[in-house]
Amino acid sequence: MKLLGLNIEILKRDEPPITPLQTIFLGGGTPSLLSARQLESIFEQLEKTFGFAENIEISLEANPGTLSLKKLQDFRHAGANRLSLGIQSMNDQNLQLLGRIHTATQARQTVNAAQDAGFDNLNLDLIFALPDQSPLALLQEITALLELSPEHISLYGLSFEPGTTFFSRLKAGELSPCPEEIYAEQYLMLHEQLCGAGFEHYEISNFSVPGKNCRHNQGYWQRENCLAIGVGAHSFYNRNWGERWHIPANLQSYKNSLQQGKNPAKLLERFDQAGAMREAVYLALRTSDGINLKEFEQRYQLPFQQVFAGELSKIEENFTTSASKQYRFNVKGWLLYDHLISYFL
Repeated sequence: MKLLGLNIEILKRDEPPITPLQTIFLGGGTPSLLSARQLESIFEQLEKTFGFAENIEISLEANPGTLSLKKLQDFRHAGANRLSLGIQSMNDQNLQLLGRIHTATQARQTVNAAQDAGFDNLNLDLIFALPDQSPLALLQEITALLELSPEHISLYGLSFEPGTTFFSRLKAGELSPCPEEIYAEQYLMLHEQLCGAGFEHYEISNFSVPGKNCRHNQGYWQRENCLAIGVGAHSFYNRNWGERWHIPANLQSYKNSLQQGKNPAKLLERFDQAGAMREAVYLALRTSDGINLKEFEQRYQLPFQQVFAGELSKIEENFTTSASKQYRFNVKGWLLYDHLISYFL
């Protein structure tokens, strides 16, 4: 806690003020292991240092099955007003496959407790495209999730990244990836089910009821200023064409830098105009807002259609345009996002 306090003070000293804070997101690990008093202390120092917007969004990530009603009430009292729970599945067999420590029953109990504690902005994560997962089984999962009445749902297809347990099991022949055509069917089915239930599909992996989009993540996708505090955290400064910084995931180095009065963050990337335009497109096309042509030209002094004329001509059919002069991917374009966005990078 003392180190985080030093980090906050050094940020105030070294970086241009970003005040008042509009959002806070505590993630990247298990911040719910902190006590409510520790959270309250962090929030108090941040508010004293930077100020809080009147409608500040304060998100906290947590794992189901590790939270009591009392702890959730204390977190809510400390100032957290948005909770993101790593449900991952509503099926016990799938939870075992995913290596989760909670059961579906514990997930339901945690959601109910969070709602009883006063959280009315609740995100639930779900993983799809599991090995041998049938359409009916996935439909049952999303139905069970909707029965919990969350305001926000994040959906992620199971991936096999090098260095993970899933990748090792894939190489050992213990698991098989979901075929591409089944992945596509599941994604489109989830889109249909959630939109039919009143959710807005506002980003590739994210759905919310109206007015409950994650404002913190939206700021990231819009290349807004973001301060980083803590080991492994990343920041973005929208100065010149943009800069990305990170704090290396080394606790001893972090401690040494702070005790010496140094900023532990290291420069990751300083963008030129071309790089900034590419990243702006990469991030914006993840969202239903897409590229606002007027705003793009004001920011980069060049028309979007001129800069990316060649790219647009190759994939024009995957775009939806609107009267407000926006370019955005349709849902099938999102399904092919990794392929389509490669044209812009």
